[in-house]
Formats: sequence, C-alpha cells, structure tokens
Amino acid sequence: MNSFGKLFRITTFGESHGKAIGVTIDGCPPGLKIDETFIQEELARRRPGQSAIVTQRKEADQMEILSGVFEGKSTGTPLMMLIKNKDARSKDYSHIAEKYRPSHADFTYQKKYGLRDYRGGGRSSARETAARVAAGAIAKLFLKEHGIKITGYVSQVGDLKCPTDYKNLDFSQIENTPIRCPDLAMADQMIELIKTIKKQGDTIGGVVSAVIQGCPIGLGEPVFDKLHAALGNAMLGINACKGFEYGSGFDGVTMRGSEHNDIFENIDGKITTSTNFSGGIQGGISNGMDIYFRTAFKPVATIIPEQQSVNTSGEATTVSGRGRHDPCVVPRAVPIVEAMAALVVADFLLLQRRIV
Repeated sequence: MNSFGKLFRITTFGESHGKAIGVTIDGCPPGLKIDETFIQEELARRRPGQSAIVTQRKEADQMEILSGVFEGKSTGTPLMMLIKNKDARSKDYSHIAEKYRPSHADFTYQKKYGLRDYRGGGRSSARETAARVAAGAIAKLFLKEHGIKITGYVSQVGDLKCPTDYKNLDFSQIENTPIRCPDLAMADQMIELIKTIKKQGDTIGGVVSAVIQGCPIGLGEPVFDKLHAALGNAMLGINACKGFEYGSGFDGVTMRGSEHNDIFENIDGKITTSTNFSGGIQGGISNGMDIYFRTAFKPVATIIPEQQSVNTSGEATTVSGRGRHDPCVVPRAVPIVEAMAALVVADFLLLQRRIV
C-alpha cells in the first residue's frame, strides 16, 4: 500500500537509490496558498547530513512542484512534488546483495516479492519519508488556516528522559539543538550519549513526543475510524517506530478511575476538562483539549560490529554495516511524526466538513 488517507490522500513513490522520490496529493482543497519556502524548511529538518549525530549522506532534498499549483495557490487537482536523489552510493551495499541484515526488511521483502532492492533498502528505506514530510508540509499549511498547530520534540534517548511536562517546555528551543529536545540541559546529555554510541559503531533508540493544539471538537469516528487509532496507524507506519501511546498511555494502568477521569467544567461558557488524561480524545473523537502522544523508535538496525546471519541460500554468514547511517533516528524523526499527524488531522478535518 503506497497511499495514505481518504479525502486528503497521498501516494508516495521512489526508492533510496533510485533517480528520485516524490509524492502526489489528491484532495488538497483549491485556493490554499502554497509556501514553497516553508515546505523546503520542513524538508531541511528531516534531511540527512544536518549534524554530527545523524547520517552523513549529503542530500539537499530540493523539492520541485510538478503540478497542482497555479500562481502560488493549489488548484484542487493532483499536487505532485519531486525530490531527486543526489548522493546515493550504491556500492556501499554490494556486500549485502546476497545476505540478510538482522532486523532489516531484507528477508521479508525477498520472501514477499521474490526479489529486493538491496541498495539502501530500496522502498523500505527511511529515505521515502522525505516525500511524507513534503506532503505533511502542505497539510500543515491547510491546518494553519484553521488554527491547528502540531509540535514534535525528542523526549527520550536511551535511558535519558526529558523530565518536564510538555506544557512547561519552551517549544521555541526545539530547533536550537541538533537533538531537538527543548530541555537544553537534557539535550546536551542526549547528544553526548549518541556520540559515544556512534564511536562504538552501535546505535540507540528514543522517543518522539508530539502535541496537537487547536484541534476542534468532533474529529474522528466512534467505531473503526477513531482519531487515536488513525494517529497510531500513521505513527506505526513510520520506519523504525515500535510503539505508540496517547494521553496517559501505559502509565494510566497504575491509576484508579477516580484519579484518571477528566472532570468536565464550564469556564466562561466553554466546556473543558480539569485534567487531560484522555489526551484530547474521548470515544475516538476529539474533545477540544490538547492531543498529545508519544512514539517509540528502535535502535537503527545497521551497526558496524559484525553479526551472524544467513544468505539467500540459507547458509550461515556474517554481515556488518557499511556506508552512512544514523546512530539514532529520533532527531530526524521529529518532522516525520509531525507530518504524519498533520496528514491525519487534515484528512479528518475534511471528512468532518463533508459530514456537516
């Protein structure tokens, strides 16, 4: 499945070491002002080579709009964006052409399709997420017109956790550090940990937290298209994402109902809740409060130390990582998480508009 969404629907294409990657958006409302500078800024947040703690592949990720825009505004027809690959080094992967890398998609792709593109993982590569970020930027522009803002940040790397609740963080600090953690003291510790892990030829995982603010009441369906289920689907479809929780999440199991219930109150004619353990979603439908969630990312599967594996003939072999890889994926995952959340909310906003 290469498409995502119902009304605001995207289809991505391309491979890590192909000529280009890109996305087509079908269903973008007409008349939306397309800010190409903003789209490029979003891509710059995800692109490789941006700091010493990410992969050193050098891609400018220069986006080109091929259709769907006239005189700076969307036309309502399919909007297509293309990003050419400039710095692919396919020779870095020739040694694993007949080998299965542990915890990669090599084995499953080979068995499902009967062949695989071993150059950087082909379609399974996180390189594809640049197309999602480009589409997510369009969704963000649409949401901005409706007063909706999505902010993601790194809240954990390994055992290092940001101790501050998101409501007390200064989000303006997120882009002031390459790790994208607004707690700058914790950010420095995270960076040092990643550098240490990188020197060892190893990798480490982390958590990206996100908050959606300004979401109107009523988005989501009460049965199979619950808003939190759609967000979970979007997040778990991101490369290396291994977990999703929203609101109180797994911590909520330690509480009693009398502690966990979000009590309704009327403040100056507006119904709200005194707490927000529900994470802004009740019965699968947004309630107007902040929607906040966390996504867990595993350690990147490619490591330098030699590992045991098998080849395509089932014979025992060894494999080690070569080329340029992220020691920790979470700094570059932040804009991807934001983009996927924006695509979900934009789609549900259009669905709700159709209903009313």
